[in-house]
Amino acid sequence: MKLSISRDQLLKPLQQVCGVVEKRQTLPVLANVLLVVDAGKLSLTGTDLEVELVAKAELNGEFGDGEITVPARKLLDICKSLPASAEIELRMDGQKLVLKSGKSRFTLTTLPANEFPNLEEGIGAFSFTISQKALRKLIEKTSFAMAQQDVRYYLNGMLFEVTGNRLRTVSTDGHRLAMCDAEARTDSSDRMQVIVPRKGVHELARLLTEDDGEVTLTLGTNHIRATVGNVSFTSKLIDGKFPDYERVLPKGGDKIVLANREELRQSLQRASILSNEKYRGIRLQLTPDLLRLQANNPDQEEAEEDVTVEYAGASLEIGFNVQYLMDVLGVLETSTAKITLGDSNSSALLQDADSAAALYVVMPMRL
Repeated sequence: MKLSISRDQLLKPLQQVCGVVEKRQTLPVLANVLLVVDAGKLSLTGTDLEVELVAKAELNGEFGDGEITVPARKLLDICKSLPASAEIELRMDGQKLVLKSGKSRFTLTTLPANEFPNLEEGIGAFSFTISQKALRKLIEKTSFAMAQQDVRYYLNGMLFEVTGNRLRTVSTDGHRLAMCDAEARTDSSDRMQVIVPRKGVHELARLLTEDDGEVTLTLGTNHIRATVGNVSFTSKLIDGKFPDYERVLPKGGDKIVLANREELRQSLQRASILSNEKYRGIRLQLTPDLLRLQANNPDQEEAEEDVTVEYAGASLEIGFNVQYLMDVLGVLETSTAKITLGDSNSSALLQDADSAAALYVVMPMRL
């Protein structure tokens, strides 16, 4: 195997695939990146057995077909340290890979390509396209509610649900739920659900840009694949049944509060300073046109904030985890937040005042 390539042409795909390569690995080959030269293209692959990223680059200079794996971090650090305009030559010398650029020469250890694991792929059930911007937004608006290392393993990821021409993402940790919809182009009217693990969600988000370019998603029985330009991303799916989230959405809440989103978020932030560090509880006292926030802690310290709101119903006192409320207010988009409440034992439904594209449910706390 041999090739010549500009530093920038190699650096970008290398950075993309190195994101999934773990520093501490049970298998030595998993710390490596797989380089394959075939038909004038270089493909680079990184994996941790759960997520796989493949990035391709065109070769303009001379090349010789072949494949090998080399330490991912070291190759990335060498490329970063070279001048921006540098030309890089890679070639095999026995069992070593030699990298030459200008007056610099590096010799890297290798492991055989046949030791590199390949994520087994089932046949994709169906594919659909969605704009990168829309998918990134879906992930940003719902990923914060994913569980972390919950024994209910199906909560440690995000539900992707395709129905007709809509893609919906849902995540929950059992105490709160986030849900968001966007338009997608599909040929199927069937409803399909897959659960993408936490790491897969974050790696997918890293790939997506804010532009209007498209991403093609293929859903299979065990894997999800996303193709963005020259990069192909594959993640294993969580094998489990996601909770029936529609049953969790509170129905019949008769107390509707409209509040300035940023003012409420800052008031919660200040009050949270004196909340119990372990339970993070905050008490909300709702009266016509006023929301009073109260927090205290075991040291008998107290915080109280008054927020002017639009509300005309009966008085209500209810407790919540203050961090959960701040997380939701941090991802809402409009200047006015709409909060729908029932009684002191019912979950709150939060959303932008003029849109139901994203809905958030937060369970109450006993204080």
